[in-house]
Amino acid sequence: METKGKVALITGGAHRVGKAITLALAGAGANVIVNYHSSAGPAEETVAEARALGVNAIALQADVAQLDQVDRMVDAAIARFGAVDILVNSASLWRKTPFPTQDVSDWHRVTSILINGSFYCANALAPGMLERGAGAIVNIVDLSVWKPWRSYTAHAVGKTALMALTRQLALELAPAVQVNAVAPGPVLPPPDYDEGQIATVAARTLKKRWGTADDVTEAVLFLIKANYITGEVIVVDGGERYAA
Repeated sequence: METKGKVALITGGAHRVGKAITLALAGAGANVIVNYHSSAGPAEETVAEARALGVNAIALQADVAQLDQVDRMVDAAIARFGAVDILVNSASLWRKTPFPTQDVSDWHRVTSILINGSFYCANALAPGMLERGAGAIVNIVDLSVWKPWRSYTAHAVGKTALMALTRQLALELAPAVQVNAVAPGPVLPPPDYDEGQIATVAARTLKKRWGTADDVTEAVLFLIKANYITGEVIVVDGGERYAA
């Protein structure tokens, strides 16, 4: 699918990799909808940056884990643009969930965003894509799909489920809609990492360095444009999965 003139909804599109994807799509000529939950200020800043690239852009608030809020967001998006051609499920909550636990609230919150939120957004937009005979969905997973991370049970399970949802939706929505995933590795150091932690992570990759958000956005744009790829995942990790 060519991106110019299309409309893209990016969940979690105001921060970090989500913001980079938003601006990459805008730079490729797509009108963008920045979904956010509580980050109204950063969302509006991202919208302003997208508009500066010459496209239409709006921010829409919704907790994607809540079906009624997703439905309102999609209704507002369609009322503004008429259709949504591209969905990027990037919303995620980075929170420790050790196991076993006496408090399952974080488990429900993290998995609801990753699994239910991605399903709700795709489910709301898929009928329009099918009716128009074209659409692209890209889900953002990560390396926990292959190697779970201790104390991040909900995150690892949620991302693995999102990878399964990618394959299932590719099957269900074929041939009109292509559904793929991108799995970033170390591309943006967390703000609380010191130089030692950054160096340790870099050493775990075959490239011996961190990647950039642009490395992820290039993969996202490729999968949107690649009309003969569906149900697949591109890993953008500098070879971390295979490093000793």
